[in-house]
Amino acid sequence: MAMASRRRAAYSPRACIPPFGMALVGERLFVANTDGIVELHYAPGALRADGPTKPLVDLPANAPNQHWARNLVASRDGHQLFVTVGSSSNIADGGIEAERDRAAIHVVDIASGTRRLFASGLRNPNGLAWNARSGALWTVVNERDGLGSDLVPDYLTEVVDGAFYGWPWSYYGGHVDTRVKPAEPQRVARARVPDYALGAHSASLGLAFGDARTLAGRYGDGAAFIGQHGSWNRRPFGGYRVIALRFDAAGKPQGKPEEVLTGFLDAKGRAQGRPVGVAFGAGGTLLVADDVGNTVWRVRAQ
Repeated sequence: MAMASRRRAAYSPRACIPPFGMALVGERLFVANTDGIVELHYAPGALRADGPTKPLVDLPANAPNQHWARNLVASRDGHQLFVTVGSSSNIADGGIEAERDRAAIHVVDIASGTRRLFASGLRNPNGLAWNARSGALWTVVNERDGLGSDLVPDYLTEVVDGAFYGWPWSYYGGHVDTRVKPAEPQRVARARVPDYALGAHSASLGLAFGDARTLAGRYGDGAAFIGQHGSWNRRPFGGYRVIALRFDAAGKPQGKPEEVLTGFLDAKGRAQGRPVGVAFGAGGTLLVADDVGNTVWRVRAQ
């Protein structure tokens, strides 16, 4: 059981490319905009950004830019940033050249402002988080559309340096998408199989790992919490919830997901809220950003 209290989120339209990911390293706040990462100075306790914005590195943002959101997480030592860049289209509809350096996770060296591909073939990776028990980087990925209500499953996976995950030529390892031409059997042959399927079109966006000191303690040390924004093109709808997924001693997901926060759809299937980012706050409570309810939910054990 869980109880949620609500804090109304501030919202003000701005004529700029919308930010999505933030990472705090000491007193340096990094913000991932669609077209690049910028740095601001952060004074502990401050309630608003102050001072000049310093560009760190550019990110691919070419049109049509179907997936504009960027997620950001710092390395444990604070020397690097890992950032997601989703594909520009569903299945490289405008040609593979238009997808250069997209559908990928990049790693950025903070000192030099240089970046390189860390992992590729990830159609639209979003949430990024470190598994404290294994030390591995994990992400949730939104897969392709146009193959029906039950394909292709979004997924949670460990992100391995240099790994290729199939997009656009295949999904979930070697399952070839025959719509993509020309075929690339050699690339498909080396596609890494994701670790855990999250359901087709669930639009899983947020990811956070907990420990025994947090709400996650009731789900086992090292459980993953995932915010599922919900489907727009699936019948019946899927997602629209926050789930917890237990991990075994080897640092791998196991069993079925458990619902932590639900009730975002009313009796007629209309969205009253849609979970996006998830994070752990003071006292081990789970914070859930809801971009339809314009709300931040705080969830604690009852």
